[in-house]
Amino acid sequence: MVALSILIFILYVGSLSVLWLYSIGGFSLALRFWFRRKKSKVSPAEFQVAPEMLPLLTVQLPIYNEKYVVERLIDAIVAQDYPSDKLWIQMIDDSTDETTEIIKEKIKQLSSVSTLNIEHIRRQKRSGYKAGALAEAFPTIKGEYVAIFDADFVPRPDFLRKATGFLVNHPEFGLIQTRWEHLNEQDSILTRLQAFHLDAHFAVEQFVRSEYEWFMNFNGTAGVWRKTAISEGGGWQSDTLTEDLDLSYRSQLAGWKLHYVDSVSAPAELPALMSAVKSQQFRWMKGGAEVGKKLLRIVWKAPISLTKKIYATHHLLGSSVFICSLITGLMGLPTHLTLKYLPEPLLTGLYLSNYFFSSFFFFVFFYFTANSVREQDIMKGLVKTIVYIFPFLIFMMGMSLHNANAAWEGLISKKSAFIRTPKFSTPNLWKKNTYRERKMSGIIYPEILLAGYFSVSTIYLLINQDFVLLPFQFMLMLGYITIVLLTFKHTN
Repeated sequence: MVALSILIFILYVGSLSVLWLYSIGGFSLALRFWFRRKKSKVSPAEFQVAPEMLPLLTVQLPIYNEKYVVERLIDAIVAQDYPSDKLWIQMIDDSTDETTEIIKEKIKQLSSVSTLNIEHIRRQKRSGYKAGALAEAFPTIKGEYVAIFDADFVPRPDFLRKATGFLVNHPEFGLIQTRWEHLNEQDSILTRLQAFHLDAHFAVEQFVRSEYEWFMNFNGTAGVWRKTAISEGGGWQSDTLTEDLDLSYRSQLAGWKLHYVDSVSAPAELPALMSAVKSQQFRWMKGGAEVGKKLLRIVWKAPISLTKKIYATHHLLGSSVFICSLITGLMGLPTHLTLKYLPEPLLTGLYLSNYFFSSFFFFVFFYFTANSVREQDIMKGLVKTIVYIFPFLIFMMGMSLHNANAAWEGLISKKSAFIRTPKFSTPNLWKKNTYRERKMSGIIYPEILLAGYFSVSTIYLLINQDFVLLPFQFMLMLGYITIVLLTFKHTN
């Protein structure tokens, strides 16, 4: 029994330590934001280029079964305030449904009233998913600059002019990544929690990594690349589920700088269904782990600063935190039950490990910083953080099994398909949406079991008045119950 208690101690304290270290990384990013924010003002002149000096620009729109939003996307690109003779639009269409006919009809309508160049690209074989489509279309890019948008984005008319102008005025940058806004943030608590997280990613993480010239990533959409930066980075590759992150690191390893601009943004649609959130999270978590496994060794061998290597590790192994979160949760009850068998020195270490729960305050500071930016007011940022931080943490704890599984598959190089995130265009269309997943993934069954496990654990710890382990177990219980209920609601 002593050996078992020691093993449980190692798993619990070890995983809790990793969570603590990761939270320190986020805390340090937030601190660096406050040090840097006043030095990073972007002048409006940096976005301005005389119309006659604007370069030839290709806009690539990778599409796969997007019948609900593809016309909206095309309309947004056609409405861009960019010289029509310098704009080349490519519909890179891998669709297998009526989306293809919608695109053909839309192009036909536009050709009768516009002189815009719109090309409809269809592949013979859909291999490599989005990365494969972009790779195949890469040789057909007109000019040195290429903008990429996913189907759910609706860029404002001045987007291309401003974003491309910035890149023209800064030849040292291979990419300009812009901020995402949210068309449907207020539709539900699910969309509000996603916005809460994504806003923090852009406001703090992307901003700081860009300002300090650490490794940052293209977010797959709402950005403008130099064609040369793509080719010198090795081009689009489909061996990971996050081709955007992969190319970003390879381009930076090749010597290019990528830059994030917060003052240029593009509205987009957030996933409205639990199944859609899960599929998106799976790609991001597994893809991040895959890129980490593929490139971290190269990063550490590169002639760059130790600080840059450490923050790259924090970035690429971020999804692995969910493995530690899951282990920490599972070991909560066994830790309590085996306390009396633990040798005295380790028992002291276990009590000291309670200080690792300070990671909660580090996370709060990170999101407080982001909300202060978005609300442009510290008090409003504080209020928003207080309102959303617990629902957000509960939700993410409930996703720990799903995301841990995705990260683990990435680390062991288990291959899986690229599952698209369905878009809906209107708040309640998901109920009749033909892309909606109507069959629950098999992971729902262990999620139900974990909802039961953490319920039992919470009740037991409450009865035995273990108020150190209780809060974490209680939040896990609420998280898994929430995930299970939303999965059933959005599937049936």
